[in-house]
Amino acid sequence: MSKDPAATPIRVGLFVTCLVDLTRPCVGFAAVKLLEDAGCVVAVPASQTCCGQPAYNSGDSRDACAIAAQVIEAFEGFDYVVAPSGSCAGMIKVHYPRLFADDPAMANRAQALAARTYELVSFLVDVLKSDAVAASYTGTVTYHDSCSGLRELGIKAQPRVLLGKINGLTLKEGRETEVCCGFGGLFCVKYPDISGRMVDSKVDDILATGADTLLAGDLGCLINMAGRLSRRGSGVRVRHVAEVLAEMTETPAIGAAPGGGG
Repeated sequence: MSKDPAATPIRVGLFVTCLVDLTRPCVGFAAVKLLEDAGCVVAVPASQTCCGQPAYNSGDSRDACAIAAQVIEAFEGFDYVVAPSGSCAGMIKVHYPRLFADDPAMANRAQALAARTYELVSFLVDVLKSDAVAASYTGTVTYHDSCSGLRELGIKAQPRVLLGKINGLTLKEGRETEVCCGFGGLFCVKYPDISGRMVDSKVDDILATGADTLLAGDLGCLINMAGRLSRRGSGVRVRHVAEVLAEMTETPAIGAAPGGGG
């Protein structure tokens, strides 16, 4: 992407997400690298917490509103809010305005933040108009379209635009790229048998591609699928798409034993 050297840098607040913070910090570092390489000034507000989605999905609107208000406060000063997760970005962009429908003042603040919130890859392609990144990856990958990113935010072509320009990478599409992996947050807790059958079907589709690497933009989906792949003895590597786009794949793949390959 060409940049005007005289232009004011875009100030981005990175919404790290709980799963990235607690289980996969390298995804956060990869997101920062991608954004800074694209010319953004990135900050990570220390006061951020969960997006509130677990409370919201379980019907606890009171706590969801309290969490959302804290997020709104933390991120109001940025040009954009970017999250390496379609799920969390979807919560802020789609559901925050609904949470405050009966509170006009907060609804306006929620809507203003929602308008500036994007999932990471969507932000790179749709806002910054990037169509390539300086990265290489040797292998055949397949991509899983997470439910929130696909259905709430329209993320489908964007990761493929960037992956298609990576040196050494071959993308092999599955037949069920848009089918839910069975995680669904609390869904896998409430309906474990159904969830298990769904992720088994997803794993069958992944293995049928012959890909050596599985990519996606949501850690919840990736952790779920990585666990099932591991239990079935598969050697397929599992990574967040940001790790490959940022060429930060020195850490073990998701679900791999510490010190393992990836």
